[in-house]
Amino acid sequence: MSTRRSPLAVALLCLVAEEPMHAYRMQQLIKERHKDDVVNVAQRNSVYQTIERLLRDGLIAVRGTSREENRPERTVYELTGTGRETLKQWMRTMLSTPAREFPEFPAALAFLPGLEPGEALAALRERLNSLEARLSTLDGELAEGRTFLPRVFLVETEYQRAVVEAELGYVRALVDDLRAGEVTWDFRF
Repeated sequence: MSTRRSPLAVALLCLVAEEPMHAYRMQQLIKERHKDDVVNVAQRNSVYQTIERLLRDGLIAVRGTSREENRPERTVYELTGTGRETLKQWMRTMLSTPAREFPEFPAALAFLPGLEPGEALAALRERLNSLEARLSTLDGELAEGRTFLPRVFLVETEYQRAVVEAELGYVRALVDDLRAGEVTWDFRF
């Protein structure tokens, strides 16, 4: 069995390791705990598809079904022994080995001449505003979280803050270089 690792699969395995639960509760907890900043649960269907894959691969099992008043019947899942071992291996790999990822921003930078320099500058200024707002939000989340959470539950937010701060510094410098004419190109498209 070669189960495909994903951030969502890891999140779901961690949740059922805490206690058996149904899919809707898993999605709810990810959002309540602000883990949807690092795990994409925008589409409920992706949660159900991942659960089906974990179930098929024997990493989780059906514990039973439950029905609360006026609610549909819900299947409750629990972690299997194989799931626990797989989760530990995935976590060790994800923590120890940098993954080759393909985010959109570096791809856009790679093809910057697809815009006129003025258009690129305007778009990057918008990005600066978004990054500054995101940094402020993360600072607020960290300040609030530190009042009642142990640091271990904030480390991903600390990491996100560091990444946003680094990107903010880079984009500021690039905007300055574009304004000064140190980075330029002839628009050819």
